[in-house]
Amino acid sequence: MREAGRVVAHALAAVQEAAEPGVSLLELDAVAARVIAKMDARPSFLGYHPGWAPIPYPGVVCLSVNDVVVHGLPDGRVLREGDLLSADCGAEVGGYHGDAAVTFAVGAADEAGKRLVDTTRLALERAIEAARPGGRMGDIAHAVERTAREAGYGVLEGCGGHGIGTAMHEDPPVPNTGRAGRGLRLREGLAIAIEPMFHEGGRDEAWTMDDGWSIATADGSRAAHFEHSLAITADGPVVLTLP
Repeated sequence: MREAGRVVAHALAAVQEAAEPGVSLLELDAVAARVIAKMDARPSFLGYHPGWAPIPYPGVVCLSVNDVVVHGLPDGRVLREGDLLSADCGAEVGGYHGDAAVTFAVGAADEAGKRLVDTTRLALERAIEAARPGGRMGDIAHAVERTAREAGYGVLEGCGGHGIGTAMHEDPPVPNTGRAGRGLRLREGLAIAIEPMFHEGGRDEAWTMDDGWSIATADGSRAAHFEHSLAITADGPVVLTLP
């Protein structure tokens, strides 16, 4: 899983480096595809077809712009100065998966956008710190939700992380809202993906766009999304999706 995570980290770094005004989402998807292929890995997302989706996922990386929270499709949309772009990527090596996401501004970001991105990243850091043996899943969820509420951001109900291993999505679910001290007891050896998703609006509601995949905020406010895959060890959490 560490090898798969390395591939994901390098693919996301390449996407971020290539993202600039005038570049299309399809071009960024091709960048990620080249990195994954060069590192002898397989893209986890390409052809993925959960039961609720109308078609298999057609890209290598999910690219979600501004009010799209997650699952955005790579298409001909051209990026503009100041867009907030979330890139979510998965890769498989030797039958094991890595999954991570990052949000950043294309070109110069406004102060509100910087705050949203920084706060969502902070939520991920706090949630990772809470992922320790003997704790509860609610400790992770509470760390995410508390960070959002303190900053005045919305958290979409039903969106969150997941277990990961020989499949990209496994049990247990890793929610972004919950109470500390509640839920599944965390144990050594558990591998999970934590992924806070915040948005600027106050309504914790979303809608699925016509493509059947992209999930956008109901009020049109901008969103940010960060994710790491990690293993819970006796010494604490070990992040698997770092370069």
